[in-house]
Amino acid sequence: MTVRRLPVLAGLTLAVLLSGCGIRATEVPTDYGAAPSRVRCSLTEPGVSAGSGPGIPVRVLLLCGSSLVTVDRTVRVPDGAADSARRTLVARGLLGQLMEPPSAAEKEAGFTTDVRAGTTVAGPRRDDPEDTLRLGTAPGDLTSYALAQIVCTFSESAAAQGDGAVILGGPGGEPPRRYTCTDEVRARPGSNEPPSHPARGG
Repeated sequence: MTVRRLPVLAGLTLAVLLSGCGIRATEVPTDYGAAPSRVRCSLTEPGVSAGSGPGIPVRVLLLCGSSLVTVDRTVRVPDGAADSARRTLVARGLLGQLMEPPSAAEKEAGFTTDVRAGTTVAGPRRDDPEDTLRLGTAPGDLTSYALAQIVCTFSESAAAQGDGAVILGGPGGEPPRRYTCTDEVRARPGSNEPPSHPARGG
Protein backbone atom coordinates (compact mmCIF):
# COMPACT_ATOMS: atom_id res chain seq x y z
CA MET A 1 0.00 0.00 0.00
CA THR A 2 2.83 2.36 0.82
CA VAL A 3 4.51 1.77 -2.52
CA ARG A 4 1.28 2.46 -4.41
CA ARG A 5 0.76 5.81 -2.63
CA LEU A 6 4.19 7.21 -3.58
CA PRO A 7 3.27 8.23 -7.15
CA VAL A 8 0.11 9.91 -5.85
CA LEU A 9 1.96 11.89 -3.20
CA ALA A 10 4.67 12.84 -5.67
CA GLY A 11 2.04 14.10 -8.10
CA LEU A 12 0.34 16.21 -5.42
CA THR A 13 3.67 17.71 -4.33
CA LEU A 14 4.55 18.61 -7.93
CA ALA A 15 1.14 20.24 -8.45
CA VAL A 16 1.60 22.38 -5.34
CA LEU A 17 5.07 23.47 -6.45
CA LEU A 18 3.89 24.32 -9.95
CA SER A 19 0.98 26.38 -8.63
CA GLY A 20 3.49 28.52 -6.73
CA CYS A 21 5.13 29.65 -9.95
CA GLY A 22 2.20 31.86 -10.93
CA ILE A 23 2.18 35.62 -10.31
CA ARG A 24 -0.04 36.51 -7.37
CA ALA A 25 -1.46 39.93 -6.48
CA THR A 26 0.71 41.64 -3.93
CA GLU A 27 -0.71 42.41 -0.52
CA VAL A 28 1.79 45.22 0.13
CA PRO A 29 -0.04 48.58 -0.08
CA THR A 30 1.37 50.95 -2.70
CA ASP A 31 0.75 54.70 -2.74
CA TYR A 32 2.43 56.79 -5.41
CA GLY A 33 0.36 59.88 -4.68
CA ALA A 34 -2.25 61.53 -6.79
CA ALA A 35 -1.93 61.45 -10.54
CA PRO A 36 0.03 64.46 -11.80
CA SER A 37 -2.21 67.34 -12.82
CA ARG A 38 -1.72 69.19 -16.09
CA VAL A 39 -1.05 72.85 -15.46
CA ARG A 40 -2.56 74.78 -18.34
CA CYS A 41 -0.94 78.16 -17.70
CA SER A 42 -3.64 79.73 -19.84
CA LEU A 43 -7.04 81.19 -19.10
CA THR A 44 -9.95 79.85 -21.13
CA GLU A 45 -12.13 82.51 -19.53
CA PRO A 46 -10.02 85.52 -18.53
CA GLY A 47 -10.51 86.37 -14.88
CA VAL A 48 -9.16 89.88 -15.30
CA SER A 49 -8.70 91.15 -18.83
CA ALA A 50 -7.61 94.41 -20.36
CA GLY A 51 -11.21 95.48 -20.74
CA SER A 52 -12.49 94.33 -17.36
CA GLY A 53 -12.15 97.65 -15.58
CA PRO A 54 -11.26 101.33 -15.90
CA GLY A 55 -7.65 102.25 -16.55
CA ILE A 56 -4.96 101.47 -19.07
CA PRO A 57 -4.40 97.89 -20.24
CA VAL A 58 -1.15 96.36 -19.00
CA ARG A 59 0.49 92.96 -18.85
CA VAL A 60 1.94 91.46 -15.69
CA LEU A 61 4.13 88.39 -15.37
CA LEU A 62 2.89 85.71 -12.97
CA LEU A 63 4.49 82.39 -12.10
CA CYS A 64 3.08 79.23 -13.60
CA GLY A 65 5.02 76.01 -13.18
CA SER A 66 8.65 77.10 -13.38
CA SER A 67 8.13 79.95 -15.86
CA LEU A 68 6.80 83.50 -16.12
CA VAL A 69 3.55 83.81 -18.05
CA THR A 70 1.79 87.00 -19.16
CA VAL A 71 -1.63 87.93 -17.78
CA ASP A 72 -3.72 90.93 -18.85
CA ARG A 73 -4.65 93.52 -16.22
CA THR A 74 -5.51 97.22 -15.96
CA VAL A 75 -4.04 100.02 -13.86
CA ARG A 76 -5.29 103.52 -13.20
CA VAL A 77 -3.06 106.48 -14.00
CA PRO A 78 -4.31 110.08 -13.60
CA ASP A 79 -4.55 112.04 -16.83
CA GLY A 80 -2.05 114.80 -17.39
CA ALA A 81 0.73 113.32 -15.26
CA ALA A 82 4.27 114.29 -16.26
CA ASP A 83 6.43 111.53 -17.74
CA SER A 84 8.55 111.13 -14.59
CA ALA A 85 5.48 110.97 -12.37
CA ARG A 86 3.66 108.74 -14.84
CA ARG A 87 6.50 106.20 -14.77
CA THR A 88 6.26 105.92 -10.99
CA LEU A 89 2.46 105.75 -11.03
CA VAL A 90 2.49 102.98 -13.63
CA ALA A 91 5.12 101.07 -11.65
CA ARG A 92 3.04 101.45 -8.50
CA GLY A 93 -0.05 100.10 -10.26
CA LEU A 94 1.87 97.18 -11.75
CA LEU A 95 3.40 96.33 -8.39
CA GLY A 96 -0.07 96.37 -6.85
CA GLN A 97 -1.24 93.87 -9.48
CA LEU A 98 1.76 91.62 -8.81
CA MET A 99 0.99 91.62 -5.09
CA GLU A 100 -2.69 90.85 -5.69
CA PRO A 101 -3.53 87.17 -5.11
CA PRO A 102 -4.42 85.46 -8.41
CA SER A 103 -8.12 85.20 -9.19
CA ALA A 104 -9.97 81.90 -8.85
CA ALA A 105 -9.63 81.26 -12.59
CA GLU A 106 -5.91 82.06 -12.46
CA LYS A 107 -5.36 79.77 -9.49
CA GLU A 108 -7.17 76.95 -11.27
CA ALA A 109 -4.90 77.46 -14.27
CA GLY A 110 -1.83 77.20 -12.01
CA PHE A 111 -0.83 80.86 -11.58
CA THR A 112 0.90 82.17 -8.44
CA THR A 113 2.91 85.24 -7.43
CA ASP A 114 6.02 85.57 -5.30
CA VAL A 115 5.80 89.35 -4.84
CA ARG A 116 4.92 89.91 -1.20
CA ALA A 117 2.21 92.26 0.05
CA GLY A 118 3.56 95.55 1.34
CA THR A 119 6.25 95.96 -1.33
CA THR A 120 6.43 99.63 -2.35
CA VAL A 121 7.99 101.67 -5.13
CA ALA A 122 8.93 105.35 -5.35
CA GLY A 123 10.61 107.64 -7.83
CA PRO A 124 14.30 108.61 -8.09
CA ARG A 125 16.36 110.44 -5.53
CA ARG A 126 18.22 113.62 -6.36
CA ASP A 127 21.41 111.88 -7.52
CA ASP A 128 19.69 108.94 -9.24
CA PRO A 129 19.21 108.60 -13.01
CA GLU A 130 15.83 110.10 -13.85
CA ASP A 131 14.32 106.72 -14.79
CA THR A 132 15.14 105.15 -11.43
CA LEU A 133 12.50 103.33 -9.42
CA ARG A 134 13.28 102.79 -5.73
CA LEU A 135 11.70 99.68 -4.20
CA GLY A 136 10.87 99.50 -0.51
CA THR A 137 12.89 96.26 -0.42
CA ALA A 138 16.41 96.09 -1.85
CA PRO A 139 16.35 94.13 -5.13
CA GLY A 140 19.06 91.84 -3.74
CA ASP A 141 16.79 90.92 -0.82
CA LEU A 142 13.93 89.79 -3.06
CA THR A 143 13.58 86.17 -4.11
CA SER A 144 14.79 85.46 -7.63
CA TYR A 145 11.16 84.79 -8.60
CA ALA A 146 9.89 88.11 -7.24
CA LEU A 147 12.74 90.09 -8.80
CA ALA A 148 12.12 88.42 -12.16
CA GLN A 149 8.39 89.17 -11.96
CA ILE A 150 9.02 92.84 -11.18
CA VAL A 151 11.76 93.39 -13.77
CA CYS A 152 9.96 91.56 -16.58
CA THR A 153 6.63 93.23 -15.80
CA PHE A 154 8.15 96.73 -15.64
CA SER A 155 10.17 96.10 -18.82
CA GLU A 156 6.98 95.84 -20.90
CA SER A 157 5.47 99.05 -19.58
CA ALA A 158 5.92 102.81 -19.34
CA ALA A 159 7.96 102.15 -16.20
CA ALA A 160 10.89 101.02 -18.36
CA GLN A 161 13.40 102.90 -20.46
CA GLY A 162 13.02 102.98 -24.21
CA ASP A 163 15.00 99.76 -24.67
CA GLY A 164 13.01 97.87 -22.06
CA ALA A 165 15.65 98.10 -19.34
CA VAL A 166 14.55 98.89 -15.78
CA ILE A 167 16.58 100.92 -13.28
CA LEU A 168 15.91 99.71 -9.75
CA GLY A 169 17.26 100.68 -6.36
CA GLY A 170 16.37 99.91 -2.78
CA PRO A 171 15.57 101.96 0.32
CA GLY A 172 19.20 102.27 1.41
CA GLY A 173 22.16 104.17 0.04
CA GLU A 174 23.18 101.56 -2.51
CA PRO A 175 23.38 102.91 -6.09
CA PRO A 176 20.63 101.76 -8.48
CA ARG A 177 21.28 99.09 -11.09
CA ARG A 178 20.02 98.64 -14.62
CA TYR A 179 18.14 95.34 -15.05
CA THR A 180 17.03 93.55 -18.20
CA CYS A 181 14.51 90.74 -18.75
CA THR A 182 15.81 87.89 -20.91
CA ASP A 183 14.25 84.78 -22.41
CA GLU A 184 16.24 82.70 -19.92
CA VAL A 185 14.77 84.66 -17.00
CA ARG A 186 11.25 84.20 -18.35
CA ALA A 187 11.76 80.48 -18.85
CA ARG A 188 13.44 79.71 -15.50
CA PRO A 189 13.21 82.63 -13.06
CA GLY A 190 14.24 80.43 -10.16
CA SER A 191 17.60 79.65 -11.76
CA ASN A 192 18.28 82.87 -13.69
CA GLU A 193 18.19 86.30 -12.08
CA PRO A 194 17.73 89.32 -14.35
CA PRO A 195 21.16 90.50 -15.57
CA SER A 196 22.16 93.89 -14.17
CA HIS A 197 24.95 96.42 -14.08
CA PRO A 198 25.43 99.80 -12.35
CA ALA A 199 23.19 102.53 -13.75
CA ARG A 200 24.94 105.69 -14.90
CA GLY A 201 23.68 109.22 -15.17
CA GLY A 202 21.88 111.55 -12.85
